[in-house]
This record gives sequence, structure tokens and C-alpha cells, in this order.
Amino acid sequence: MALFRFSTDPPTRPLIRTPNLMLRAPQASDYAAWAVLRMESREFLTPWEPVWNEDDLTRNSFRLRVKRAAREIAADEAYPLFIIDAGSETLLGGLTLGLVRRGVAQACTLGYWMGQRHAGKGHMTEAVRGALRFAFSDLGLHRVEAACLLDNHPSRRLLERVGFRREGEARAYLRINGQWADHLLYGALSTDALPGDTGPGRAR
Repeated sequence: MALFRFSTDPPTRPLIRTPNLMLRAPQASDYAAWAVLRMESREFLTPWEPVWNEDDLTRNSFRLRVKRAAREIAADEAYPLFIIDAGSETLLGGLTLGLVRRGVAQACTLGYWMGQRHAGKGHMTEAVRGALRFAFSDLGLHRVEAACLLDNHPSRRLLERVGFRREGEARAYLRINGQWADHLLYGALSTDALPGDTGPGRAR
């Protein structure tokens, strides 16, 4: 297990690298690219996310987001990461390994979003595969959980494509777009043989 101890500043190096992507903590200098991508993708993302706060896209709100991410990574509580194209260094979206539980659980939850103009190009599939390797190998976790809305078919296909198994359904699980919504529950284990995963330390 590797923990990343940073007291006030987010780690600047990528925590996850894949053939085409870098996943790293958000930096203050990301604000402009993040705000543009989120704003232009707002209609695309609205059905799948909690209601945005009025100040969600302000610079001050983003500054607090960066500080919170640094604290969570330092405390091994969560790993909120931006997905960056390794060649162009373009911000594509975000991914979080959150609610890290140690002790007898050794588990976390997976959440993600992709900017509309970058969706459907395989970026999130590659990012999630990299995140699973990081969770199991670097963080030493045993289980990664994910949930998605029943009618979010692209997300369901993504989770199943990378090897998550559907484990059940939770009623009124999360408040999405202002409404409590039922979700499908998925899980992946460190002992699973995940499709397309050739990373070290994985069971086959």
C-alpha cells in the first residue's frame, strides 16, 4: 500500500499513467480549462449528477476544490483526479476513488465524468482500467464499488466492459438532478481477472 502525504498542496505528478492518459490531482492552474469544459458540458452532464451549486464554476469554489482534494489524498480518504490527455495535456474529465475504507473493508467507491466533446472515444474506459490497477496495486485495496442510474446505458456498458460485476439494485440510492434515484450496484475485486488488464500484481 502506498499513501501520498501532502499537507497543503496537491501532488503535481500523475498518480496514474496509462498509454494515452495521465490522472493527477487538480491544480489551481486547471481552473480555466475545467470551467470551460464543465460549462459547455452542463446539459450533457445534468441528468447524471447532483444539482450544481450557484457558485460551482467560480474560481473561489475551484480553489476550495483543489485544497479539499489535496487534503483527501494526504489523508488516504479519497483520490479526486483529473483525466488528462498525455499528448496534448488537454483536460478530458474527472475520476474519483472516494470513501476509502481501510480495516476489514479495504474498499472504495468509483465516480467519474467526461466532457461532452471527449465522450465516446474510449478515454473513460482507459482511465477506469488505470484507476482499478492503482486501487488494487498501489493502494492495496480489495474492492472497488460503483453505482449508476438504471437508464445510464453508456455507464453500465463501461463498467461491464472493464470487468465490474452487477451485484444488485439500491432504491433511492443517490439524489441526482434533484431527485432520489434508484441505482444499479457494481463491484470489482482485486482477485478478479479484469478484461484488458495487463497490469502487475493481478490475479488471472
